[in-house]
Amino acid sequence: MPRVQPDSYLTLHYRLADPGGVDVVNTFGGTPATLTLGQGQLSPALEALLLGLDEGTRTRFELAPGEAFGARIPGLLRWVSREVVETARERPGPQPQVGDVLRLRLPTSVDGEAGLLTALVREADMQALLLDFNHPLADCPATFEVHLLAVL
Repeated sequence: MPRVQPDSYLTLHYRLADPGGVDVVNTFGGTPATLTLGQGQLSPALEALLLGLDEGTRTRFELAPGEAFGARIPGLLRWVSREVVETARERPGPQPQVGDVLRLRLPTSVDGEAGLLTALVREADMQALLLDFNHPLADCPATFEVHLLAVL
């Protein structure tokens, strides 16, 4: 039976939930995910949990605070003007409110690639938003459930 190795190509269902049991990602009941380990598609901590598991395995991991996505980095909270946010938003929408998750376009790089950042609105005033660029589960315990459908 195939076993997960550091460079394995996987087809799997997985669920990642916050401390309250709210799903951050859940592919169960939908299309399974496909990924190659070592390519940054999962956090290194989550990839490490998969190593050595056999194809067909279904298991669940309870992760300690910060184990899945590291510590919260205070420097990743930034006040950004509403004008800059509106220019960078992936899609136009209503005025951002505290608690909204925004997808912001990065400036195009010299090789023509443009990336996206995700940020949570922590505070807002008339001129600016306090955006949190940390992963939503940084410093939080998490549940990681997985069903390995195929290992190549």
